[in-house]
Amino acid sequence: MKTWFDTARLGIFVHWGHSSVRGCELSWSLVGGVSSLPCCSNVLVNEYHSTANSFNPQDYKPLEWARLAKRMGVQYAILTAKHHDGFAMFHTQQSDFSIQHSHYKKDIVREFIEAMRSEGIRIGLYFSLIDWHHPDYPAFTEADKPYTFGQWRQPTDSQWQRFIHFMFDQVRELLTNYGKIDLLWFDGAWERTPEQWQATALHDTIRSLQPEILINDRLPPLGDFSTPEQFIPPQPLQGVWETCMTINDSWGYNCHDTNFKSARQLIHTLCEVAGKGGNLLLNISPMGNGQIQPELLERLVVVESWMARNSESIIGTIPALEPWQFYGPSTRKHDRVYLHLLMKPYETVSVRGVPIKRVKSVSVLADGTGLQYTTRCAITDTLFSHPDPLGELTIQVPESAIDSYATVIAVDFIPQLNTDLSASDRT
Repeated sequence: MKTWFDTARLGIFVHWGHSSVRGCELSWSLVGGVSSLPCCSNVLVNEYHSTANSFNPQDYKPLEWARLAKRMGVQYAILTAKHHDGFAMFHTQQSDFSIQHSHYKKDIVREFIEAMRSEGIRIGLYFSLIDWHHPDYPAFTEADKPYTFGQWRQPTDSQWQRFIHFMFDQVRELLTNYGKIDLLWFDGAWERTPEQWQATALHDTIRSLQPEILINDRLPPLGDFSTPEQFIPPQPLQGVWETCMTINDSWGYNCHDTNFKSARQLIHTLCEVAGKGGNLLLNISPMGNGQIQPELLERLVVVESWMARNSESIIGTIPALEPWQFYGPSTRKHDRVYLHLLMKPYETVSVRGVPIKRVKSVSVLADGTGLQYTTRCAITDTLFSHPDPLGELTIQVPESAIDSYATVIAVDFIPQLNTDLSASDRT
């Protein structure tokens, strides 16, 4: 069944917790790091948890985040309600290890939801199945280092029953205390089996509380969409999918990580993901005071500016042309095809295998400037007056049309009943 998520194309992921006070990677630094996080430090477990009470982000202004997200064209926003370290960013009756018992005291999840909802942005919550703080999980200790995949301490049966009860109750709180939640983003399933997580029962509980909610694929074997991480799939994936990606190499605020992607890289990533029919979930990691890191904000403002001119080619689109038809990402809305030029053209760009007699106009999306173009097709189609031949469209792209980040060209076709613009659908 089609949902809003199928063509959302852009979301923001907010990884945040009390570790931002220290400026170390969220959760993973307490277990000594992992190879996929090159800037993750090793923090003593007790030292890591010690900032939970002092967490006091007085500069947290979620409405400003929501307004920026709205200007960027963001369709949904996901906040880490609880990461692997077990710290709840919401008020919970199940534990004292939460924002309610910090210096901040206010419910960060509630503030986030209300701000995003006020701007018409759909709400998602991240929830880690892992809990490296809860004694019945059991809690991670210095003796458990180094963190080794497949070698996790297992709880006793009675411990696990208590933990499952605790985890289910926290999920219920998130799905009953904040109104409609559009998406639930699980993580951490690798440490236990689906049977241990009671995945089917948890899934049924979620559906009973929020029938229309979408659930990612990290509550195996269930899920409404797949979640490749930190890369663009080389080929479009089957079904609905979303790639989550950081702006530097860290998920949480990490003052030692300065390996930032450029704004141009982020825009190109968005174009490529949309052209493959996926969604980009772009991560933001606030600092301990509640502000967005300046290096991130600088890049987001550029994305915002580009989207102000070109969001029509991203949001609500479907993939358009095959790779052999156009050397770059392309998207489509109805009879308009958007060509994303991620490299500077040599005077012209070509599109092949399209119905050339139905080309109505070609223009720069950002300002509507018309572009000159020519068409041609096979000689036999010309000789025998084919009514709707497939051919080649060559578009002149003057220097004045070039966007320094990514140029988008709109090609409008005259509609024709029961035909498609993609050559692969016409053969």
